[in-house]
Amino acid sequence: MNSSNTEEPIRFSLDPATGIPIYRQIIRQIENAILSERMKPGDRLPTIRSLAVELKINPNTIAKAYNELEIKGILATQVGSGTYISDKKPAPEEDGRKQKVLEIFGRFMQDMKGLGVDKKELLTLLAEWSE
Repeated sequence: MNSSNTEEPIRFSLDPATGIPIYRQIIRQIENAILSERMKPGDRLPTIRSLAVELKINPNTIAKAYNELEIKGILATQVGSGTYISDKKPAPEEDGRKQKVLEIFGRFMQDMKGLGVDKKELLTLLAEWSE
């Protein structure tokens, strides 16, 4: 991914504490890089192996993210050449409100686990709160 500017188009930042699966975080970050035009059609993504080593995660996690983006038409893989950004843009609404809610909910669930609140007690508390 050599680009004319000195800043890399995408720098992955993964946070297992959010409760959002790592492959989903990778997908979201690639989509955000495309939507913000830090990555453009034709830009090459890191190989699965090199990115797995860099992020210290299982290569299957990267492959799952790349495959899902390829199914959506956002990425295109050329055998022997690499994986590239296609002309299709991701839908921005996929990243908006729902993702923010999931992030907040993930942190909330981690806090509840930390307090020893189980699912049954949490449902009871939510029912009481909504009354």
